[in-house]
Amino acid sequence: MAKIRYSAAAIQDLEEIGDYIADTLKSPIAALNTVNKIQDAVDKLADFPFIGSLLSGVVKTETNYRFLVCGNYLVFYRAQTDSVHISRVLYGRRDYMAILFDDAAADEPEQTE
Repeated sequence: MAKIRYSAAAIQDLEEIGDYIADTLKSPIAALNTVNKIQDAVDKLADFPFIGSLLSGVVKTETNYRFLVCGNYLVFYRAQTDSVHISRVLYGRRDYMAILFDDAAADEPEQTE
């Protein structure tokens, strides 16, 4: 069983999804249901870490990101046999490529000459 790890950005994404649905759309029950549905899908990754589609199969960028579709949301993650790192949870109509790869660039150490 793989260990599930959430990035700080993914945790913030889930909080913002819940807040938006509850506060802006005025539907706290739908907010809870949506966040629970996403978390249930992520929990399945503990047993099946490679179940999500490879992002490189959908876009013309070489990457080891995988993703799950959860309603209107996409869960982006990197899988290994013993761990799954949830990077982001994003609304499917956002420019997720720009968001993901801006995050990836920020995570890389600065190179010096």
